[in-house]
Amino acid sequence: MKISDASILLSPGYGWGDNSHWLARWSRQMKTAQLVEHKDYRTPKREDWVGDLVLAVEKAEKPVVLVGHSLGVITIAHALPFLAPGKVAGAFLVAPSDWEREGLIPDFDTHDFAPIPRMKFPFPVQLVASRNDETMTYEKALELAAAWGASVVDAGEAGHINVKTGQGPWPEGLTAFALFMKQLHS
Repeated sequence: MKISDASILLSPGYGWGDNSHWLARWSRQMKTAQLVEHKDYRTPKREDWVGDLVLAVEKAEKPVVLVGHSLGVITIAHALPFLAPGKVAGAFLVAPSDWEREGLIPDFDTHDFAPIPRMKFPFPVQLVASRNDETMTYEKALELAAAWGASVVDAGEAGHINVKTGQGPWPEGLTAFALFMKQLHS
């Protein structure tokens, strides 16, 4: 599938707002990409974030490819039961964060994103995981990938794959995403 043949919906994570993040860059570089907007990035509520994502999928006029980072990945997993069958062609999931881990976000333990769903995705999925991500162990990322039916890209020691860990433009990610898109059928 060509990028131009899909609605690329970008699902950002907790604390979103950095225009130099690779997701923000992708939203500017790809004509068919758009960020899924949320009202509150510091005290997210699962129902709101899932609702925003489901609405964006419903509004899409082309087959949807979901791209998630951190909490955006977990939001996609929670949204699965609410997505119209056949509307999503695939998901590219990057550096999921472990919202089952106590103290993941200091001073914010009252969230409702746990437990993380472990149902198999009904479309092709690729998960990019780092071996030294401070928000989720590599082993847990592999466990989630197995449950979700995702292929895994080992990002090596890339941290949380964001600006803070040196992946602002993240060209390796764009290459991996392009290869993933080639595998999808429209």
